Amino acid sequence: MASTNPQKLLTLYVLLTTHTMKEVLKYYKDFPKEGIIFVDIIPFLHNNPVFKELTHKVAEACTAPNIIAPEARGFLFAAPLLTEADHVENIVPVRKSGKLPFAEGDLHEVLIEKEYGFDKLYYRKSDIAAGKPSGDKFEVTILDDVLATGGTAEGLARSLESQTVEVDGKTYGIKVKEFVFIVEIEALEGAKRLETIAPVRSITKI
Repeated sequence: MASTNPQKLLTLYVLLTTHTMKEVLKYYKDFPKEGIIFVDIIPFLHNNPVFKELTHKVAEACTAPNIIAPEARGFLFAAPLLTEADHVENIVPVRKSGKLPFAEGDLHEVLIEKEYGFDKLYYRKSDIAAGKPSGDKFEVTILDDVLATGGTAEGLARSLESQTVEVDGKTYGIKVKEFVFIVEIEALEGAKRLETIAPVRSITKI
């Protein structure tokens, strides 16, 4: 994801606990296009204790039973919640075109605005229906790696909340309970954009 402040990223250290090691986030200039600084969270996967601590923090931040995980790095942090968080019962993958097989009427397209242009993502309502409703709604947490401008999360949230899900003849709405991010780039103010929809929880901020 993108940042417009490369100087800050040059000296960025993320302290996950008060006593353990610091992990350095990588960044790549002019990726995926010129003018973008890409923040890479892969260093979190290079150290077992750090990833365990990160997973614990994510499990605490995600309070809904259904997790919406955008492709592809959202998958990395969502899947462990099925074993680390007893309240999490369902992971809903959000994928790019051509990645999800689907029955007629099940697949939904989301137009999203990214820092470097527009894109489309897709999810299946049947994946949401496989989860656990709360009252008359399926409460979901949108979990992703980096919060930049917030375009992906906003587009996904508004699409989800416009849908209904049928389970055993009953109709349920969808409610985004919160957004959770591994890293938030504060200068881009994506949180302000999303807080009009639901609370934003970031594991670390840069």
